[in-house]
Amino acid sequence: MAEQFIIERLGHQGDGIAPGPTFVPRTLPGETAEGVRAGDRLGEVRIVTPSADRVKAPCRHYQGCGGCALQHASDDFVAAWKVEVVRSALAAQGVEAVFRTIRTSPPRSRRRATFAARRTKKGALVGFHGRASETIVEIPDCQLLDPALLAALPVAEALAVTGGSRKGVLSVTATLSEVGLDLAVSGGKPLDGPLQLALAQLTERSGLARLAWDGEVIAMRAPPVQRFGAASVVPPPGAFLQATRAGEAALLEAVREAVGDARRIVDLFAGCGTFSLPLAERAEVHAVEGDRAMTAALDAGWRKAQGLKAVTTEARDLFRRPLMPDELAPFTAPFEAAVLDPPRAGAEAQVAELAKARLPVVAYVSCNPVTFARDAARLVAAGYRRNWVQVVDQFRWSAHVELAAAFTLADTTGN
Repeated sequence: MAEQFIIERLGHQGDGIAPGPTFVPRTLPGETAEGVRAGDRLGEVRIVTPSADRVKAPCRHYQGCGGCALQHASDDFVAAWKVEVVRSALAAQGVEAVFRTIRTSPPRSRRRATFAARRTKKGALVGFHGRASETIVEIPDCQLLDPALLAALPVAEALAVTGGSRKGVLSVTATLSEVGLDLAVSGGKPLDGPLQLALAQLTERSGLARLAWDGEVIAMRAPPVQRFGAASVVPPPGAFLQATRAGEAALLEAVREAVGDARRIVDLFAGCGTFSLPLAERAEVHAVEGDRAMTAALDAGWRKAQGLKAVTTEARDLFRRPLMPDELAPFTAPFEAAVLDPPRAGAEAQVAELAKARLPVVAYVSCNPVTFARDAARLVAAGYRRNWVQVVDQFRWSAHVELAAAFTLADTTGN
């Protein structure tokens, strides 16, 4: 039996929330929605009274695809909502901050995506999973991805036919590099001689820069270079990369402003050098990252670059072994600023040591407002001033939020 609900707010996943709570997908605050309730969710949703912020979804795949969650909302609404998500997370920790205008990546700008590919009787099916579903939805006209990234779809289809199982789904991570597509595949058949030969031939035929299969590089026509400032880096297969060039540029601009004229910087959770290498144009940098392959790629990129100051690397699990105060602020040459870009879990252990070391500046980049707020509260309690927060929306039309923030240590008078 159909029931009607008035949507009160959006949850962190982008679903509308009605009293109960009842979760109603693809609705907006103030709307009246009708549907059939199953547990705490409403299905077969029909909008009875639409919000003024409701718009026509720009992508024809939106109804079935699960890749986006908020295409039914105006850009202004989404921008304000994402800023409020961060503000509310900080408020829950008793932290206030000055917010700068959100920076949003344009449509058709994603340079990295993971596709699902399944072998079928007639060939293969490639796309994104439907919302809360194992169904694969084809996305030939996706409005989220850079058009050059869509060229990976027929290649993923060929990969599923060549090395996929009818019982399983391939995960194909596609990344745009300076020289073409870089693909990393998992979930396929075990690699043997005939399959390796077939995949190598497919790489050549498709003009891929590189193809990796379950972590093993099968073929590389040209090193899949990424540019970080003046340096060219070849990341390991499937390595983390900021989702859009515009998003990366916005985060880097914020980090550069935060660290200012610091001459010695420690970059924690440094990845392949997204921040380390551009910052090395003006400062010495010590880059710390848990993945040894990433630190090797960063080091190789620095060694081949021209005009950069010294960059040292260290492979270290910062969750289990955070840098200690005597490493962060040694008597001989203490660091003047720290950059943090942790995964979604945040950097609780490392922030505790940063607070003890009392580095003058902390630039924090986060993909999770909740763990960021927890860590920000720790810094504020230790005497740091929260200068500003820059929200960056590079996962357009999703509920995902990224940000950069600047903290400076207050002096002994509290100024």
